[in-house]
Formats: sequence, structure tokens, C-alpha cells
Amino acid sequence: MNNSFPLVQDLVLIGGGHTHALVLRKWGMKLLAGVRVTVINPGPTAPYSGMLPGFVAGHYKRDDLDIDLIQLARFAGARVINGKATGIDLARREITVSGRPPIAYDVASLDVGITSEMPNLSGFADHGIPAKPLSVFAARWDAFRKTAQDPSVAVIGGGVAGAELAMAMAHALRVRGHDPKVHLIDHGRILDGFGATAHRLFLEGLADEGVELVENATVTKVTAQGVTLADGREIAATFVNGAAGARPHDWLAETGLDLQDGFVNVGPDLRSSDDAVFAVGDCANMTRAPRPKAGVYAVRQAPVLFDNLRAVLSGDALRDYHPQKDYLKLISLGQKSALAEKLGTARRGALLWRWKDRIDRKFMGQFRDLPQMEQPKAPLTAAIGLTDAIGDKPMCGGCGAKVGRSALREVLSAMPPHDRDDVQSLAGDDAAILRTGNAMQVMTTDHLRAFSNDPVIMTRIAAVHALGDCWAMGAAPQAATINIILPRLSAALQKRTLNEIMRTADDVMRAAGAAIVGGHTSLGDELTIGFTITGLVDAAPITIAGAKPGDVLILTKPIGSGVIMAAEMAGVAHGADVITALDLMSQPQGKAAKILSKAHAMTDVTGFGLAGHLAGMCEASGVGATLNLDNIPLMQGTLDLSEHGVKSTLFLDNRSSAVSINGVSGTRADLLFDPQTAGGLLAAVSAKTAPAILMKLQAAGYTAAIIGDVVAGDKAINVITTSQPPA
Repeated sequence: MNNSFPLVQDLVLIGGGHTHALVLRKWGMKLLAGVRVTVINPGPTAPYSGMLPGFVAGHYKRDDLDIDLIQLARFAGARVINGKATGIDLARREITVSGRPPIAYDVASLDVGITSEMPNLSGFADHGIPAKPLSVFAARWDAFRKTAQDPSVAVIGGGVAGAELAMAMAHALRVRGHDPKVHLIDHGRILDGFGATAHRLFLEGLADEGVELVENATVTKVTAQGVTLADGREIAATFVNGAAGARPHDWLAETGLDLQDGFVNVGPDLRSSDDAVFAVGDCANMTRAPRPKAGVYAVRQAPVLFDNLRAVLSGDALRDYHPQKDYLKLISLGQKSALAEKLGTARRGALLWRWKDRIDRKFMGQFRDLPQMEQPKAPLTAAIGLTDAIGDKPMCGGCGAKVGRSALREVLSAMPPHDRDDVQSLAGDDAAILRTGNAMQVMTTDHLRAFSNDPVIMTRIAAVHALGDCWAMGAAPQAATINIILPRLSAALQKRTLNEIMRTADDVMRAAGAAIVGGHTSLGDELTIGFTITGLVDAAPITIAGAKPGDVLILTKPIGSGVIMAAEMAGVAHGADVITALDLMSQPQGKAAKILSKAHAMTDVTGFGLAGHLAGMCEASGVGATLNLDNIPLMQGTLDLSEHGVKSTLFLDNRSSAVSINGVSGTRADLLFDPQTAGGLLAAVSAKTAPAILMKLQAAGYTAAIIGDVVAGDKAINVITTSQPPA
């Protein structure tokens, strides 16, 4: 949801646990004007632990477990920082995240869960997998159950979590036709602490799934063959899971907050010993009403945390959280059967599974059925053409928001040529060539309208995007000025945001070999970041005019960023796909440019799309080209989104401008016209050197591919597939 008021306070949610996920959803429904919300999480999703046993058993798909924080943050108007918090400076009110400047806060909340001490067990780090973090465990288990031959499993930890996982694993492997050996190991009694009835029903469930119990046993070592017990026994296992030894994250001990056994002490209002820091979920210890670590408490803390965050940010009174003394426990028993226990009463059966399934699906459904962003409606009386100008979807950011190629070509073609002999401007090249004495420079400028709420991500991408014109001409970046338009922010938030932008810009430019020598700032409706860059060339610059028949076309990055970001704005892109796209857009191309230094022609693929930029190369070089559609790398998730009709707002202009593209049509071919932001380098290189160049690019970390050939002809581009040879 959009917040049109100036931003004056920073709220930072550290961790994407259940409580914070619910707070984000409520925030999107009822935002507090003037607050910038940030979510820090080591990944684009937050897995829901309640459905993990069902996934392990095979009742749910992997995606069923995940709360998509990217979609949720878009709905809440928040920025997501894909990283792991490593510390809090209470005095400076800053949070440290590896690989980026500190994140300032006015109010912060911790919901980082717990971690596992299992890796401290001898051999476990190499041969075992802890149940937490859940996302890593789920991926490892999914791979194991699909490929295991004659599987055997050892689960260390005989509490509820370990028992649920053991039954689920046994069931899943048996369904796949195996006769698995599954051992549940505990240093004491399995499921100790349950009442007699619940304990008996639990043991019956374990027996039904063929789980063998190993009680009063201490594991001393984990090996590739299984686990070794203190009494010398060896238990064979091809998959060792650690469901014991949960503990708080180590870095919390360095924060200066009051702790109990490493957990953050909180009062009834969920505030820690520092009034600006809240803590909820498993990482918190409720000092006045201690309770076991259970998801039900995290869920019920959400409305109180939401109200109290709003209260402390707006100066209102806070309220207390009153946890219930007991709660209904619904526990999976492997098959589609569950055990229910509360106040000493217990039952088991298939009906209880269906009940649990409905509860879990309803809980997850509230994060998936989010209202989508709507376009503003024209007033009843408006100028002719206003409705068409508004369009049917929000304008994309990045290169999806640029002016189309047809309009630019028409305007620029009418411009009179300059008369300076020390300035060489080549049609179609985005950088000019300057001569000063014996020195030869290239100069370029570019800027991006933000498509991410994170200034650090936008700065990285904008810098890489602007540097692309310099790299494409084979120039070494020299100097840069930065142009920043900030949204309406308080003076304090202006300083914080500029600090993040400038430190990031300096990091990217220094790594590229350039110095930031100045810039300009102003305020506007939204964040926009641009750079003007000069570069030095030792020899003749590489232009788009040198491609030769027989050359091979190499592309250094996948395409699809326009589709991904359009889908993200609409709230329909998977968070993992968005993060992958942002990482690719942030990837510098300096190494690629050096590897391609002998290219005959080169350009960076940006707003006009792959087809538009290749068309420009063909026109300038007087050649044609053949593109093999199947060889063009695509960003993760792009094809599926394109097949569902997602397109960038610049797509139609790019498509209508491409008068010389012939051949294959359809969804995949449409992606040739998708505008790219900080896209790859497109180079025409000698066919003889192409294989070696491709190997070097891939070894340097680029998703590079040979995508076609340069041919003699009428400047047309013929698109084929692998099964369809060129005409």
C-alpha cells in the first residue's frame, strides 16, 4: 500500500517469523502514516513450521510451507533486506547486516527464532542436518527422499518435533516403496513431559510407522555411516537429523539487552530492557509469564505487537500481552492422522488431521490472498486520452519506465549534428567518445526510477547499469558523479538514506576503478538514482558498428528482469525469483568486459530489450543476425510469469519498434522485447575464439551463453529454435 506522506520514523523488523509476518499483513491493511518499515531476513521466504511434518511426509508441496516475504512486504509498503542480522548497537540505534551499511532504526522488533547447537556434536556439521533453519532442512530432506536407495534415518531428539519428523520420514519413505529403518534417539525418555494418555497415543503412532525408539542414550559422534552412542552402539543411518539442542542466536548476547539463558527478556508489553526494542516468538523470554517455545504464542503476540509498535511510534499508550496457560496441541502422526492434547485430555485420528490441515491452510491463506495494487481511476470529467495514458497497471520502475525506442529515435534523428571535432557520437551507442590531447575518454549518463524500496539495492543496480555503457565500449571506468532524487523524508531519514546510498555507490565505483567526484541531490515523489561516468580507453573503443558475418553472439546475463519486476510490483512474483533477479542485476560486468576486450562489436542490453539492442548493432554494422531462442538464458521464474501474461509497461513499444525481427513467435519470443535493467553485455566475437571466451566468462561467474550468429544480409534478425534450422 502506498504511503504518500513524508517518512519521519524508521521501524525495523528483524526476522521474518510468524509474529512479524502477521504484523506486516496488518500493517498493509492499516499503515501508520510517516513510518518507513524495513524487514531483515536471511532469505525471501519465512517457512511455517506447523506444516513441516506434513511436507516431510509428502502431504504438502515445498511452496506450501513458505510465507513469501517479498509479496508481503510489497503489500505492506515495506522494504526487504535479504541478509542476516549480526548485531544491534543500542547507543547508535543501528543494526548490522553483513555486506551493507548499518541500518538505522527508531523502533526495532526481534523475531529471529532459535538456532541449533547440533553442529557442535562431533561429525554433525559434515554428516548431519539440523531441523533449524527449517528452509535448509526442508531442501535437504526433499532431495534425500527423492533419490535415496535403501534409506535409513536417525533423528536425534525425542521431543515433539523429533517424534513428528521421525513418523513423517518413515511414512514418506514407505510410500515411495522403501522399507526404511527409522530410529528416534533421546538422552532420556521419549516424549517425556506428556500426560499418560497423550504419551500412550504418541507411542502408538510411532509404533504404527515402525519408528524404533532409543531411550536413555547419548550420541557422541555422527559419521557417514550413522551415529555412535556413548555405550559403543552404532546406529546405521544415511540421513541424520538433529531435532534437539535448540538455543538462541549467539549474536544476541552482544547486544547489551537483558537476557535469560540467551533469550531476550521482555515485559508484558513485549518490550525488552531497551524501550525502543521489542522481541517476540522463540527468541523472547516472557519474564512475567514464562511459557514453552510454541508457535501459538507467537501468533497471538502479533495483534499486541502491532498495536504497541504503532503506539510507541505515534506516542500512544501500550497494552499488555496475556498468554493463555495452556493451548490445544495438534500433532502430526506421519499418515494423515493427528493427535490432539489439551489440559491432560488427548485423542488421535484422521478427523483431527483434517482439522489441523484446515487450520494450517487458513493460516497460510491469509498471506497469499493479498489485495493487489490498483491503478488510480480517472475522474468522471477528464481530458480525452487520460484513461489510456493511465493504463491498466502501475508503471514499471527501472528500465521498464524509460521512454520507448521509437520516440527517442524520432526526436534524436531531428537533432542537428554538433560541430566539435573532439567529440564523437555514434548513432546507437549510449556513450560519447571524447578526445583531450592524446587521451581518449568515453562519457555516459543513466538513471533509474526505483523499483525496490531498498536504497542499497537500487544504488548497486543503478551503478552497475550506468557502468554498463562504459564497459560495453571497452573503457576502464574513471570518474562518476551521482544524481539522487529522494522521496519526501524527515531530515534524519534523509541523512540515513543518503548514508546508505553514498556508501554503497562508493563501494561499487571503487570496485570498478572509478572515483565519485561530486553529484546533486533533490527531493521528489520517489527515489531516483543516476550516474554520469567517464572512462578511459587505451585503443579504439568497441562500438556497435563492428559486427562481421560469421561472428558469434555472446550474452553474459539472462534476460527477464522487466517481467520479474513488473510481477513483483503486482504482487505475483515469487520472492525467491525476485531476489535472484536483483542479484543478477547487481552483478558488475567489469570482468566480463575484460574477457570480451577483443569483441568486434558490443553493447549492454537494457531498456530496448535484447531484440532492440541487437537490431541497433545490426543496423550500425550493416549485417543481419540469427538468434536461437532455446539458447537464450532466462531469469528464474520469467517464462512462467510471461506465460501468465505478465509484461513490462515498455514491452509494447519495444515490440512495435522491432520491424526487422522475423521467425518464431510466442511467449518465449516475447521475452526478446522485455526491457532489461543492468542487463548483460551482448558481444559479436570471432567464431574461432568464442568457445574459449565463453568458458572464461562462465568461470568468472557469469551465466553466459552463445545465443546466435552474425550473418550477411539486410539487417534483419531471424529467430529460430534448436529444432528449427535457419532458412
